Amino acid sequence: MEIKLKYGCNSHQTPANLIIPENSGFQVLNGTPSYINILDALGAWQLARELKIATSKPGAASFKHTSPAGAAVAGALPDSYCASQFLSQSDLSPVATAYVRARGGDRMCSFGDVAAVSDIVDVSLANVLKSEVSDLIIAPGFEPAALEILKAKKQGTYLILQIDPDYEPAEIEQREVFGFGLQQKRNTAPVSAALFQNSVTIGKSVSPDITETLIVATIALKFTQSNSVCLAYEGQVIGMGAGQQSRVHCTRLACDKADKWLLQQHPKTLNLAFREGLKKPDKANIVDQFLLWDQLSEAEKKQMRTGFMKEPDPISAQERLEWVKQFPGICLSSDAYIPFRDNIDRANRSNVQFVAHAGSSLRDEEVTEAAKQYDMTMLHTGLRLFLH
Repeated sequence: MEIKLKYGCNSHQTPANLIIPENSGFQVLNGTPSYINILDALGAWQLARELKIATSKPGAASFKHTSPAGAAVAGALPDSYCASQFLSQSDLSPVATAYVRARGGDRMCSFGDVAAVSDIVDVSLANVLKSEVSDLIIAPGFEPAALEILKAKKQGTYLILQIDPDYEPAEIEQREVFGFGLQQKRNTAPVSAALFQNSVTIGKSVSPDITETLIVATIALKFTQSNSVCLAYEGQVIGMGAGQQSRVHCTRLACDKADKWLLQQHPKTLNLAFREGLKKPDKANIVDQFLLWDQLSEAEKKQMRTGFMKEPDPISAQERLEWVKQFPGICLSSDAYIPFRDNIDRANRSNVQFVAHAGSSLRDEEVTEAAKQYDMTMLHTGLRLFLH
């Protein structure tokens, strides 16, 4: 089966088509997808599905530009988290909490996302999506009432895709680049608790909850453009550093994002007095700038103040460090070995306590010694997860 797409990667790249495998159960239930929509949807779907397989909990992914902005399994939504995400309700279904946690991992990057969930979309999740800026949802099925809610989104143009959760593609995958054909075996390497048994430091013990968080981080990396480093906390991604040419830049990016996620729940952030009438995306943008207060110019600060009812009280550098240190069990996973200790030094400033990477670097001993210095638990997985 073949369907016509709106266009390729750019609007001038036409024609563009999608060839659908007969046994995939893939359907376009609403809207007209583009080439990038399909790339993101299929990447996000694989991530959400693997989270469910690995943890037995509903999984979700929020994708942008062929990499996850966030990913998570179902879990609790504490009041501070709900407040930081401007959520009006916390009594959500498990699949809805999975998506809220995935999207909330990086709400700036999730703006206009491709959403994917491992379970049937219910009314609880449909109502969440209804109020968010999102381009499409892909799932194994939809409750009738949920489908009607989503069909009304974006004036009836919201993309809704369905796929058979049991569909498995051929073992060999192929692509064409500049007229050259490439083939390889699909990356079917499982990510499970067994991957996190080889500790090379004494550090802290790896509890089942920590193992689950490491699984979430590592599966997310499996579907992220390399190089990539992921920080995760309590079963959700809180910082993804994707597509960088050096690993330390991945680590810096992931840690900076994780710091922002943690600081969104700081009392000074939660007490910001926004001007009436601001929408959620506007508030998110203002908070993002507020957390960079000491880096803003006076002109930028003046502009940002227009969004507040009263003068904001910036978070000092010392307050930032003290706040981040209150969160136990932050995990870092790398899609390949960590080559230099500078990655560990940066991770320590974000209170990372558990590190998983492939190992076998020429400087493994130096990197491991850095982890010991910071009382981190370092695990060698022996598995590289590059994606290009």
